Amino acid sequence: MQTRRQRQRKTRRQTQRAGTRNKYARNVLGGRLQQCCMNPVTGFYRDGYCRTGPQDSGTHVVCAKVTASFLAFTKSKGNDLSSVVRPGEKWCLCALRWLEAYKAGKAPPVVLEATHESVLQYIPKEALMRLSLKN
Repeated sequence: MQTRRQRQRKTRRQTQRAGTRNKYARNVLGGRLQQCCMNPVTGFYRDGYCRTGPQDSGTHVVCAKVTASFLAFTKSKGNDLSSVVRPGEKWCLCALRWLEAYKAGKAPPVVLEATHESVLQYIPKEALMRLSLKN
């Protein structure tokens, strides 16, 4: 079992490596992808960025400020995120889950600067803009 210090070092190394991978990642506004959150550590790669890759079947590219309403909604769909994130915290969400919540009126606000441009394959930019939040 890892100590807290070992986990912190590992997270720091992952973040440093992520810096080169994220250098060219773009957000939905066309700018450089910003970090979503490091506390709690989010992202499919647990580097704080909402980016995706071949192993990410959920496409975790939407940076959102999670709400209690969204947590209840996603729990009702079989994905209880309450053990890892609390209302008010930012988290990288699956694109299709956010879209499903949006259609049901339960989607949390989005940080556009930290939401990966690949989300536009699944969600219209206008929908994201309607629920945008400043980073």
